[in-house]
Amino acid sequence: MTLKVDETERGPWTVFCITGELDLITSPEIRQRVHDAVAAGRHTLVLDLSQVFFCDSSGVGVLIAARRLIRSCGGGLRIVLPARGAEDGSHVNRVLAALGVRRLFQIYPDVTSAVEDGVRPLSA
Repeated sequence: MTLKVDETERGPWTVFCITGELDLITSPEIRQRVHDAVAAGRHTLVLDLSQVFFCDSSGVGVLIAARRLIRSCGGGLRIVLPARGAEDGSHVNRVLAALGVRRLFQIYPDVTSAVEDGVRPLSA
């Protein structure tokens, strides 16, 4: 399956709605989109992963790199996973938890709650 990325602006937030697989083949596109957004001065990003049904270590690497880049700018990064994902474990949630990196991210059940929670920079 190919990757689809829809980009929208919601107030100060740039929202990337990602659909498909986040893997070795598709993760470079996400990395580039995040870099392009930051280069354009957009430092508050939401990555909506609610339609990502597969994520491998390359995908996790892109998420961690995005977090590192946004931190270096003093911005904010939020991840959207399905509402049930926090409890039951969507695929991406299970991968992040299994690798011990889920705690690094601010996780929200939907885009609306992610963008309406106020803008806070990533903590140290």
